[in-house]
Amino acid sequence: MKKWFKGFMAVTLASLVLAGCGSNAAGTQTDGKSSSADGKKKLVISTWGFSEDFFKKEVYEPFEKEHNVDIVVEIGNNAERLNKISQGSTDVDLIYLSDYYAQQGIQQGLFEKLDRSKIPNLNQIYDIAKAPLGEEYGPAYTVGRLGIAYNPAMVKKNVTSWADLWGREFKGNVALPNITATAGPMIVDVASKVAGNKEFNEDQAFGKLKELSPNIVKFYSKTSEFVNMFSQQEIAGGPIMEMYFKDLQAAVPGAKFVSPSEGAYAVMNTINVVKGSDQKELAEEFINWQLSKEVQEKSAKAKVDSPVNTQVVLSGADTEGITYSKDVVNKLTKLDMKFVNDHIKAWTDRWNREVTQ
Repeated sequence: MKKWFKGFMAVTLASLVLAGCGSNAAGTQTDGKSSSADGKKKLVISTWGFSEDFFKKEVYEPFEKEHNVDIVVEIGNNAERLNKISQGSTDVDLIYLSDYYAQQGIQQGLFEKLDRSKIPNLNQIYDIAKAPLGEEYGPAYTVGRLGIAYNPAMVKKNVTSWADLWGREFKGNVALPNITATAGPMIVDVASKVAGNKEFNEDQAFGKLKELSPNIVKFYSKTSEFVNMFSQQEIAGGPIMEMYFKDLQAAVPGAKFVSPSEGAYAVMNTINVVKGSDQKELAEEFINWQLSKEVQEKSAKAKVDSPVNTQVVLSGADTEGITYSKDVVNKLTKLDMKFVNDHIKAWTDRWNREVTQ
């Protein structure tokens, strides 16, 4: 059994190579100007590189046509892209980030305060998504959940609880998110609950994590690592975001995804306007478009993002592999990201000293 510890990344997504410059559908590069060569307005969007074809066709191109604008895209993972904004080395107008990283951006003063009157579709989304980091900042355009995926051929019991990961059925065959990944702080909170606390207790949380450590095959920083190990039956399971469960099922058809009895965790991706953007109103219109029933429904049916717009109605196979319905979303546990960011340095230090050794 071998353990690994990786550095920063966005766990919500597979590791991506940061593009040296952004490109729109026609390959136009970012140049620091607010207009394109053809005289149209230019909106620069910083995002992840997944499902690029879908976003180009279903999200960007319709907006470009309606607003006579050229959209330019810069891609990379959360940490890389946030760092570029912080350094002022990009002309990004709008940025997609997980709530964990968006909170860091807020604390650094990197985002504009939104005019919510310009985003009427906010009235159509789940309450948890409207202002996850405060009324002045961006909404979550998708809410997923972190639960447990496992292979029932390797685990001879029905998994129902986070505490089951500490059981003998998972001895020596668990993968756990790294502390520096988006889901890492959620696992610290999980450990506190498994230790029997209603209120978060850091010492007892790390005590439980140290107890679990011998059973960990790998502390993963890339979801692709979990998928590969699961496919090859190097692990029986562990915590993972529901959006990746379809990949596990493709490799192991009998795989199961569980929302633990103590509660699954809300994984939220946000969208914010970057401080100093000269396209603030256009960026707010884009946020409104991203929250629209049309975009949200297409994203859900394509299995790209779980919808937050309550007017999206799905049934049958369209509901599989995504976090869907008011009942499901309202039961999710939401971490206080300001609290997490205030403590993450100390937690990372303890994780390195006490858990991964």
